[in-house]
Amino acid sequence: MPAPHRIVFANEKGGTGKSTTAVHVAIALAHRGARVAAIDLDHRQRTLYRYLENRAETMRRREIDLPTARFAVFDGGTEDELEAAVHKLTTGAEDLGGPCDFVIFDTPGRDDPLARHAATRADTLVTPMNDSFVDFDLIGQVDAETFKVRRLSFYAELIFEARKTRALKERREMDWVVVRNRVQHVDARNQRRIDQALAELSKRVGFRVAQGLSERVVYRELFPSGLTLLDKGQLGELGTSHLVARQELRELVSKLNLPGFAPQAKAA
Repeated sequence: MPAPHRIVFANEKGGTGKSTTAVHVAIALAHRGARVAAIDLDHRQRTLYRYLENRAETMRRREIDLPTARFAVFDGGTEDELEAAVHKLTTGAEDLGGPCDFVIFDTPGRDDPLARHAATRADTLVTPMNDSFVDFDLIGQVDAETFKVRRLSFYAELIFEARKTRALKERREMDWVVVRNRVQHVDARNQRRIDQALAELSKRVGFRVAQGLSERVVYRELFPSGLTLLDKGQLGELGTSHLVARQELRELVSKLNLPGFAPQAKAA
């Protein structure tokens, strides 16, 4: 039985939309027929876990069946204990419905040893960031005058070395995708500078850059129900901005280039 593809959402800085992106990618994959498991490594916040718990409650309350993921929160322990929990959740132990195609990890927005372990074992590592040099500092430091990249951050060096080790020892590539969430369209100069810095650093480190999710109130509004913009028939009448957000999510999933998931054509 092949191991599930590991998608790890990791950023040591909070407030980047990491959990929101993780849960929406998980549900988007489930909507497209994938068997998905999700593990929340942030046992304090538990945002991904709570979202999926809310989704399960909505399904019970409305007596409906929606695509979803099996999910758990890991309360801490050793790397071996984490791997045992992943194996149990993804192989279908205890009548969970069989093996999974994908396992998604949502990690804390802080330095955490288990988050580092998960990141270095990822098949696809997704690092969401807001469009600012405060967030860019997580992966690289820029010159204050020229905005040229001066050096890699500790985090970028960690992932760079992990990717090299994986390629040499296991002959497997880790795909690293930096996802730009909450892109602002009013400060064109700042956006150009970040564009240039990301392009420069991506050549040095080897990550890809993808457009993520815009800042929208609807994501916060949907949290209590656990619903997503893909849950047609459960959301009432949607406005134009909601349809645009739905397409943003579909395009993000396509840009992750996950196995078995070719890009989809645009749809309402």
